[in-house]
Amino acid sequence: MRQLFARAMPDWTDREAVAAFAAAGAEILGDDPAAAHATAARIWDRTPGTAPPVQMANQLGVVFAGLDCEPRWRERLPEIEVPTLVVHGRRNPFFPVGNGEAIARDIPAARMLVLEEAATAIPDTAVGEVTEAMSGLRQPGVDPGGRRVSVPAGRLPA
Repeated sequence: MRQLFARAMPDWTDREAVAAFAAAGAEILGDDPAAAHATAARIWDRTPGTAPPVQMANQLGVVFAGLDCEPRWRERLPEIEVPTLVVHGRRNPFFPVGNGEAIARDIPAARMLVLEEAATAIPDTAVGEVTEAMSGLRQPGVDPGGRRVSVPAGRLPA
């Protein structure tokens, strides 16, 4: 954390400086620097205006949005009523896999996917694996043919 947050902020009016800042952060996190560079550049391009506070808010807001919200997000996990896949990187340097497992336990009928070679971002090489896992989800109370079925609370039919 110290290494990540001790870095000097970029010139938020400079697209390349912002993208390079994101890439360097991704490298510290064990993620793909090229992918982070491309994502930061896309965010910079879609942000209206180049005012530093606006650019900084859009870049950092992606990471920190809703961390300290009311009601607390963890308390609301049991309210989720749609098929949910929790994806967590085994190499995440900040949050161990147990954090993802705890989130999956709090969401009724959630499924967990651990990406062995991922850190904090889903690498392009794992898109197929994530897509396959998402395709295996289904709406609680609905069988594979789309018919409604009776399901005990928090359980998916077999």
